Amino acid sequence: MRQVTPLTEGWTLRHPDGTGDALPASVPGCVHTDLLAAGLIPDPFLGRNETEVAWVGRRDWTYETELAAGAGAHEQTDLVFDGLDTVAEVLLDGRTLGRTRNMHRSYRFDVTGLGGRLTVRFASAYAEAEAVRGTVGERPGAYAEPYQYLRKMACSFGWDWGPTLVTAGIWRPVRLEHWSTARIARVRPLVTVEDGTGRVELAVDVERSRVEAPLTVEACVGGVRARAEIDGTAGTVGLRVPDARLWWPRGYGEQHLYDVELTLLHGEEELDSWRRRIGFRTVELDTPADARGTGFTLAVNGERLFARGVNWIPDDVLPSRVTRERYRRRLEQAAGAGVDLVRVWGGGIYESEDFYDACDELGLLVWQDFPFACAAYPEEQPLRGEVEAEARENVVRLMPHPSLVLWNGNNENLWGFRDWGWEPGLAGDSWGEGYYLGVLPRVVAESDPTRPYTAGSPWSGSWLHHPNDPAHGTHHSWEVWNRTDYADYRLHVPRFVAEFGWQAPPAYATLRRALPGEELAPDSPGMLHHQKADDGNGKLARGLARHFAVPEGDFDRWHYLTQVNQARAIATGIEHWRSHWPVCAGTVVWQLNDCWPVTSWAAIDGDGREKPLYHELRRLYADRLLTVRGDGEGLVVAAVNQSAEDWRGTLRLRRMSVDGTVLGEAGPALATEGRTVAVTGVPAGLVPVGPKEFLVADAEDVRALHFPAPDREIPYPRPEFEVALVPDGITVTARTLVRDLLLQADRLDPEAVADRGLVTLLPGEEVTIGVRGWRTPDPDTARRALYCVGPTR
Repeated sequence: MRQVTPLTEGWTLRHPDGTGDALPASVPGCVHTDLLAAGLIPDPFLGRNETEVAWVGRRDWTYETELAAGAGAHEQTDLVFDGLDTVAEVLLDGRTLGRTRNMHRSYRFDVTGLGGRLTVRFASAYAEAEAVRGTVGERPGAYAEPYQYLRKMACSFGWDWGPTLVTAGIWRPVRLEHWSTARIARVRPLVTVEDGTGRVELAVDVERSRVEAPLTVEACVGGVRARAEIDGTAGTVGLRVPDARLWWPRGYGEQHLYDVELTLLHGEEELDSWRRRIGFRTVELDTPADARGTGFTLAVNGERLFARGVNWIPDDVLPSRVTRERYRRRLEQAAGAGVDLVRVWGGGIYESEDFYDACDELGLLVWQDFPFACAAYPEEQPLRGEVEAEARENVVRLMPHPSLVLWNGNNENLWGFRDWGWEPGLAGDSWGEGYYLGVLPRVVAESDPTRPYTAGSPWSGSWLHHPNDPAHGTHHSWEVWNRTDYADYRLHVPRFVAEFGWQAPPAYATLRRALPGEELAPDSPGMLHHQKADDGNGKLARGLARHFAVPEGDFDRWHYLTQVNQARAIATGIEHWRSHWPVCAGTVVWQLNDCWPVTSWAAIDGDGREKPLYHELRRLYADRLLTVRGDGEGLVVAAVNQSAEDWRGTLRLRRMSVDGTVLGEAGPALATEGRTVAVTGVPAGLVPVGPKEFLVADAEDVRALHFPAPDREIPYPRPEFEVALVPDGITVTARTLVRDLLLQADRLDPEAVADRGLVTLLPGEEVTIGVRGWRTPDPDTARRALYCVGPTR
């Protein structure tokens, strides 16, 4: 039987010029984490230390350890690296075993009978990128860094939310594999379901040390067993599972998973085994042409769904630090916010099995980008061969996961070619189109025909339409954040909004940790360093001024209002687009998470703290949602029901004054069938007039509010409320209208966490806010940590 020996101990790190002492190295890891552990560089996440460690990415580095000789009782020994970042030469006692140039691939070297000093020399990613650029010529990109010239996590070169920390190292596990006769080299599982019967077809490739040995494979799933012979180096074994229990996305059914075990046999001798979990389900991408354009709707097990999505970036710019537990925590947060789709964005990585395992278990659909983002990518060698090899490996690696439902060719490159001035400058040079419309769809069709592929995001389906046409396919809505007001989200109904977002700073405690000793201000040196977006603070300020009186010199108020504005912006878009289902079939918020402490579009900041936007997503992505929108010359209430059950009852409508007076009321019937949207007109006498009035719509415990004027024009009363301690939290009772009340729990204690975000209370209403991690509760401290819109107390 194949034997595996992890190689995690005894590694050292040094600069290859021989200067300096060798440092202990952690494998998996990277140069930055080893230098941090040795105290040789400051934490790049704090203050402006990022600039002080920029030299790390421009040097070459060497990892070394001792490798014991011999395979023991086995015929062959392989040295296997699951991930090398990025340009490396692997040597054993000075003899080159091989060279690598792709972070997204694994590597295997035959070291049978060999031992001695194992050396992995990493060249600077900058040097490699610049060498490739010199060979293939200049290509445009959204950023000045040369990330498009090598197969490496693009955002390690910096992004408009991330630091420039160009990594190197053995970033995924390394091991010795000892085997005899033959080993399983690759298993390609095709999992389908038809008429209740689950079908598993396992295409098996083997590597042999003895060509003449007869081989068979035996597979087992759901109590069903089957055998097949290996003809040369390949074979296929198929199984049928009657009455297969289906895997469903969260909110639509259970996440039934089956263990699959494949064993390679020589006679009755077990040589090797392969184990994975699968789920039986079908997935289709419905892209019909209709009177409104071209649709883009995911259907799982025949159920068409509105995708409640978030974009995912690497959870740490040093990705070897992301543990299985951290993946689970972050994805549980996504599920807790009502998310059912996570898009793995193309400037990052193919994530580890831990990520996809968690998505399988939590019922989170995965939209997987191939790693291309915001640049023209050369199609010449050495890149072209690397792209195809990485795609083939990762498509097959991720195929078992039922959560994976869509392959996407790139992020914004088709759009960039058409709109960002690339086309004239390229003058016919390659830029990636051959990958997105040629290589990648061919790899997916050949290896994984059970899943749909789309060429890019955004993409209208063909060059017959503009790549970012909202009427066709996927759309990225960035004009609003960059240039206008978030009210403009209501001007269009795209078929699928794959990116849109609004910035806000991270939690107060996160800022205090990241900027120690700094007097915080929107434009203080540390705040500006941790704001990577082009004119990010200017866009924050202009977006705030459209809605609020901008506080001068009051950082705490600015911090609160920018977080409110972020939540309001995202709410405006999602409420509008969800209310137009099935024309619009999904929203994917930019973005769920951060990779360091930064002002960004994230709902969860770089320290894992949940912004008000996170809690707002729980409301926006709930199965049932009410929203008020203009429809022609009047107002309507749209009742969005994404649950399977009908939503019936009474819709309570109240026209109110900000002083708490009820000016009019009605109770029309509410009747919304499962998975549909129902629209009810607001009687003319209940439409609010002027800045002193607003509309309240309630159905059971779901509420919508409509204020016809921006907050800066509304004469809010001075907020009055009472605060009382209750077990594990506080209760707030309103005596006046209290708009967007927020408990910033991390101001109570850096470890404290509140169970809800923004809440608006009418006079006489109360809310209980649960708080965990608050070591010394008292009501006065709680009151100081409470913020709301309107005159300050």
